[in-house]
This record gives sequence, structure tokens and C-alpha cells, in this order.
Amino acid sequence: MGESLASRGWTRVVITPSSESLRALVAAAMFEAGAEGLQEEGDSLVTHLPAATAAEGFVSRVRAADEDLVADVSPLDDTDWAEKWKERITAHQLGRLVVTPPWLAAGRDPATTIIIEPAMAFGTGDHPTTRGVVRLMQGVIRPGDTVADLGAGSAVLAIAAAKLGAARAFAIEIDHDAIGNAEENVLRNDVADQVGVLEGDAALFLPLVAPVRVILANIISSVLVELLPLMAMTLAEDGVIILSGILLEERPRMLEALRDAGWAVDGEDAEEQWWSVRARRRLSG
Repeated sequence: MGESLASRGWTRVVITPSSESLRALVAAAMFEAGAEGLQEEGDSLVTHLPAATAAEGFVSRVRAADEDLVADVSPLDDTDWAEKWKERITAHQLGRLVVTPPWLAAGRDPATTIIIEPAMAFGTGDHPTTRGVVRLMQGVIRPGDTVADLGAGSAVLAIAAAKLGAARAFAIEIDHDAIGNAEENVLRNDVADQVGVLEGDAALFLPLVAPVRVILANIISSVLVELLPLMAMTLAEDGVIILSGILLEERPRMLEALRDAGWAVDGEDAEEQWWSVRARRRLSG
């Protein structure tokens, strides 16, 4: 008989990147150093290592991606950490929609429930940036819309668009390791006829799926600013963009960038230190 997780002993490792811009690199480094799964806890990334794994060496290897990260290492008590980890993932009611892990989905309405399997792909509903976009989408997505989800991660936003009535949603993600989770989530939510997962650079794929009426982008602010001209070119005439991944302290700078690029803000969402924004192209004259 094999050992149970409880009998082997585990170590909890919490890594907080020094900046949001390094989050993806730190996550990749954690997997390369031996993590088998990650959980998002606010700004931090959490994994659990077998007691036989040298936690100090693990942290040292991850620190190569971000020398200023903060690491907290602590032993777990004699419980099944996999089950305890599940207790930390909750369902989130976001307007008409619910984002939930599979084990909390029973009895919910499939039409308004988004089931996401927590994995290395970003977007479980536990991060404020994901929740901000889902809230701002509602009342915007119309039946028959074509939607592009840039930096899709788990594809949660593309799935949300489909649940809100979009005829077609393209989940565009450059990280190969996230693609499998995104595809599984699309199938799990029975939206494969509406949601297509595309692996590659958003700057290359967005023109290929244009015109789109709604663009969703939960990416770091510097990349969002770079993409604004391309979004304007590929958006339908009455289109809308919803942007997130922006720190609240970056709001003034992002509002200025949007204004300078010809966008008019018509909706905002703030939670904790994160800010999300909805905008349309400003009419001339």
C-alpha cells in the first residue's frame, strides 16, 4: 500500500513576488523547481512540498527569477494537506455569475455557474482582477457577440462571456502550460461550441479574429498600454474593452494613457489594491 499524503509530511511554501510584473516568471520558476501545483492567495503563490524536498533549495532556485521576493516556509501538521487546500478555495458570486471549483458546484444552475479547476493557470476567481472583469462584463456582453480574452489563463473570462450570451469567445494565451487547463475548463463548462482556446501571442492572434465587439485583457498594465492601438484597430465600431491587472495606484497613469489613446471610460471596479476599467472609443467631434 502507498503512503497517504498525511503520513508523508508536507511543507507549505508561500512566495510573494516583489512586483506583479514578475508574477508569471516566479510561477514558472516554482514549477521548474519542483512544485506540482500552485494556489493564489492575494499577491502570493502557495505550494506544498513533500518533507523530503529541501525547501531552502526550492526557494533559492525560485529566487533566481526574482531576487527580492519574500518567502515563508512552514511545516504542515499531520493532516491531509490536499483536503485542507481545497477548504481555502471558495465560490464567488459575481453579479449573475458564480465562479466555483468543481467540489462546490453541486446544485448550482449550469447556465450561470463557471466551474474552474484550480491549477497553474491564472484565473480561479480567487484574485480581485478576475472578479473585477467578470463584474464589468455584465450588461455589456450581448447575444451574438464575438469576444477576445487576451492572456486568458484558465479561460475563465472567455467562459464567462459565453455564459452571458457571446456567440464566440477566443481565449488567447501564450503560456503553453496553461493551455491544457483552459481546454479542460471549456469542456467542463459545456461551452466548447462557443469558446476556442488559441495558443500564442495576443498581438498576432487578435487581428486574425477581428472584428470583435468586446476585448477582455487581464494583463500587467505596461502590456495593456502597448496593446491599446491594436485593440482600437480590431474592435467593432460599437466595441468595448475591459482591462485589469492594474494596481489601484496605477489608476491615474492608466486613465491618462486611455485618454491620450482616444478612449472614454464608462465603468470602473476596485477591490483591495486592484483596479479594473471598461472603456469605449471616444467619438470625435
